[in-house]
Amino acid sequence: MYRTDERDRHPELAAGSVSAQRACAPRLGRRPALPLLALLGLLGPGLVVMLADTDAGSLITAAQSGARFRFSMILPELALIPVLYVVQELTVRLGIFTGEGHGALIRRHFGRLPALVSATTLFLSALGALVTELAGIAGVGQLAGVPRTLSVPAATVFLLALAFSGSYRRLERIAIAIGLAELAFIPAMLLAHPSASALASGAVHLPLGSGSFLLLLAANVGAVIMPWMIFFQQGAVIDRGLGRAALRAARLDTALGALVTQIVMIAVVVALAATVGGAHGHASLSTVGGIAGALTPYLGAIGGRVLFGAGMLGAALIAALVASLAAAWGLAEVCGWPCSLNERPCAKNWRFYLTYGAAHLVGATLVLASVDLISLAVDAEVMNALLLPIVLGFLLALERRALRADQRRRGWRRAAALALCMPVVGFSLYMGASLLLG
Repeated sequence: MYRTDERDRHPELAAGSVSAQRACAPRLGRRPALPLLALLGLLGPGLVVMLADTDAGSLITAAQSGARFRFSMILPELALIPVLYVVQELTVRLGIFTGEGHGALIRRHFGRLPALVSATTLFLSALGALVTELAGIAGVGQLAGVPRTLSVPAATVFLLALAFSGSYRRLERIAIAIGLAELAFIPAMLLAHPSASALASGAVHLPLGSGSFLLLLAANVGAVIMPWMIFFQQGAVIDRGLGRAALRAARLDTALGALVTQIVMIAVVVALAATVGGAHGHASLSTVGGIAGALTPYLGAIGGRVLFGAGMLGAALIAALVASLAAAWGLAEVCGWPCSLNERPCAKNWRFYLTYGAAHLVGATLVLASVDLISLAVDAEVMNALLLPIVLGFLLALERRALRADQRRRGWRRAAALALCMPVVGFSLYMGASLLLG
């Protein structure tokens, strides 16, 4: 459905007419050059969702990969950059050209039942992510001597207040500031002093015959492409009010975010591979504190605890915000509820905000009941990978149904997109069959 602020600006959108929305949007003509300041002003949804993509579960999965298989996961992480960009760029197109959220588009073009199926995959992914993020926050708090009974409620209150502020733009700016703490993993990687020769030789060694490696590979794929990312970025594009003239900047925003998130993932893989993996590659890292403690003898207290803790906290906070908002947006769109962050909670949108708040309360309760974070994190990412055929299937089908021919990818761009997505779908189906039969 259209966001309420969008309907207020263009009353003709109230009838849900995509053609009316297109009539209101500026015509695509000659694309103007984007001055640096103008480009920076348009950065936002793509960078936010990509920083959230490198969430606590993703970082734990990357840490496990580096500790157990050293540098072998670097090549897959690099290969996932274009896949991530292609998936999220299509999400941007759908949001800009239709003015509708992902759940609303599925309901309109495929019916209520498929929309509910899509919403179910979203909720499974978002709830798993939210619990993982809050558990990660609890782990970072314990590094500083703060019990989870204080850190988790404090984080929950902060995230609720941020979403209830009545301004998407304010939320976006704060989220980016928080998420940039993930860059702390880059100096942590440098402090690990990885051997260039070991990195080069290890990066091309892929133990595909190992079931454990394939499971972690599936977890890394699921850690990069998550259902809630699609729902969030499409909704954020609409709440941000981006029109057709902003498409070029939105693509650059998405490309920059895809590059940053994978650099962070690789930094974590390398930091663990060069330290813990080199000493005893099969170390059992069962907690956030355990990972930080394993790094500390090699990186010192600053590298092992402060940098790791800061990066993990930033990643967990922004991902908790994005995943829970995606879940609330998705359910609201499928059910036809008003759902804009540009309005404070009121009688019109209470169901949207109630969904967001309830997700946080459920997640906080589960974490306070004590959750095995490491096991949950890897399992949640594997689940994301298994859900990919459904998620990408809907996304590619919507490109054909919801967009006009001149708004779709064409020629080599479409062929490249399919060539990148189909192997990921095939791998997800293979891993799903292996887990069911094995």
